[in-house]
Amino acid sequence: MDRVELFKQILATYEGHGWKISRALLKPGTRDELSEHANELLPDALIDSDFDALWFARPSHAGREAWELRLLTAQPYALFEAFEADEAEADREEARREMENRMREHAAQGESPNVSA
Repeated sequence: MDRVELFKQILATYEGHGWKISRALLKPGTRDELSEHANELLPDALIDSDFDALWFARPSHAGREAWELRLLTAQPYALFEAFEADEAEADREEARREMENRMREHAAQGESPNVSA
């Protein structure tokens, strides 16, 4: 499956469960590959990265907000965090950076099915 179709499939799956794409972490080659579909697929927040992953967010129970970082691969792998309603944005951003670092480490190891979040 090519990157564009994979991206569309992941996006449709998440949107079907109420998630909204918030950010995309993309390698330059992937960004170029998706550029002709930018208006229909990509969020406003594109971040240059050394791995490909998508940030999704949605409201959670008790006023919380859920964020999930999904690796852009056919083998599903994602990291999840729920933030309290009164949690400072700086603290949220720090947690998201830590999740990106964990994802980066996982992506560098390859797609080992034995690695868990």
